[in-house]
Amino acid sequence: MPTFLTLPGFLRDYEKLTDEQQAAYRRAVVRFVADLRAGTFRKGLRVKKMDGHDDIWEMTWADDGRATFQYGEPVREGEPHIIWRRIGTHEIFDRP
Repeated sequence: MPTFLTLPGFLRDYEKLTDEQQAAYRRAVVRFVADLRAGTFRKGLRVKKMDGHDDIWEMTWADDGRATFQYGEPVREGEPHIIWRRIGTHEIFDRP
């Protein structure tokens, strides 16, 4: 099972989301974790590296819902460790 950490900025952003947005993100994370295990991300999540940031990735969880993350040092051998950085709309790309 992948491990994760949420940065303080992510937690602040998450609290600002509506209940529906939070639910949409949680549903996307279920698919994200399944894709991590499978070793490839489905097209619908649109996971990709952010332009201009070598170690920051983005994921789409709704039409205008984005989350940024990076890979950290594994906590459990053989399992990815995800560091969630920001969540919200395209506006988070100003400070990912």
